[in-house]
Amino acid sequence: MIRLIRSINNRIFGAIYSSIESWLPGLLARFVFAAVLFMYFFHSAKSKVGEFPLGFFQIQDGAYFQIIPTVVERFGYDATQVPLFPYKLIVFAGTYSEFILPVILVLGLFTRIAACGMLVFIAVQTYVDIAVHKVDAATIGAWFDRISDAAIMDQRAFWVFLLVYLAIYGAGKLSLDYLFTRERSLLLPAVSRATE
Repeated sequence: MIRLIRSINNRIFGAIYSSIESWLPGLLARFVFAAVLFMYFFHSAKSKVGEFPLGFFQIQDGAYFQIIPTVVERFGYDATQVPLFPYKLIVFAGTYSEFILPVILVLGLFTRIAACGMLVFIAVQTYVDIAVHKVDAATIGAWFDRISDAAIMDQRAFWVFLLVYLAIYGAGKLSLDYLFTRERSLLLPAVSRATE
């Protein structure tokens, strides 16, 4: 009886798995990122630049206070005095990666690179929140407790899981990565024949 149940289970779930494994997990991971985190990162990045459209290219003082507050403090809270290298470059990279990485991640373009970039971004964000902004213990939270709503240990664990999945497995067949890889593979035989 157990063998029969196991056989039915393997057939049913094996068929489901083989029909969805190449497209659904990556699509679902990108959908959850878009539904839960995309606007969070977009509004965070938007708070660091001027008004759209031309203000997009003007990093505001608030970006320095959010990304490198201790450095701005050293320069008397005057962001114009912050040196270009490395600090202004760090703020520039942090601000525009917060715009670009989520967009290409949702589109499924350079998904693994974008997911790795977002993982680095979240690690830096977490460090700044804890070490520089000195958030309280309730905001940091703890794992293996009964409360699952801490902004850092609990919520960001889900963010990281989602991004690690995309970094390892990619965006799946319903993505620009797959489309461009497929187009290139279709062109490669013609190119190799032309060079022979």
